[in-house]
Amino acid sequence: MDHRKIIEYVLPGEIEKRSFEIIGEELKERGIVLPKEQEAVTKRVIHTSADFDYAQTLVYSKDAVAIARELLMQGADIVTDTNMAKAGINKTALAKLGGQVHCFMADEDVAQEAKKRQVTRATVSMERAASLSKPVIFAIGNAPTALISLYELMEKGVFVPRFVIGVPVGFVNVVQAKELFLDSDVPHIINRGRKGGSNVAAAICNALLYGVDQKG
Repeated sequence: MDHRKIIEYVLPGEIEKRSFEIIGEELKERGIVLPKEQEAVTKRVIHTSADFDYAQTLVYSKDAVAIARELLMQGADIVTDTNMAKAGINKTALAKLGGQVHCFMADEDVAQEAKKRQVTRATVSMERAASLSKPVIFAIGNAPTALISLYELMEKGVFVPRFVIGVPVGFVNVVQAKELFLDSDVPHIINRGRKGGSNVAAAICNALLYGVDQKG
């Protein structure tokens, strides 16, 4: 087959739009109808990953998207567990709403404290995030221990997250960490199973931000 004959020529500025059209067409072919509130977020995750499993595995708590967008409009910050996720989040859009992105994982004092206490940097990072004076949306794409630490803070009555995006990827404690928040009262967007990643966490944040922008 001469693949040059089936290449679809699309102008650079139209590529994303065409990609979302294709995603919509393929979802329809699969008989999948996404809830209206969740559609933009799930489609952006599929766009980022090219993985249609997310249409089935992303779990949204009641009114999750509306709650997250309301927090963003109030100037909430976003805390991530990787600098990769931090790099992928649209900081300009967030700044317009009065928020900023934090990732404490690579901070030298975090590393030193984690080593001294013999805990993970994710644990110390979540404790650091809990001390922020602003509302925070947690976007966890890599470290299940970050989710576990947040849950332990809740159990101790020390801190309750306003919103959790829980999409860590991997094999050790990943599924279990996500399930903790699926059974909690904390508003959340969680991906069941092993899949996820920093790119998925960033995609969810951006979809939420772009929805706020469109509302405005």
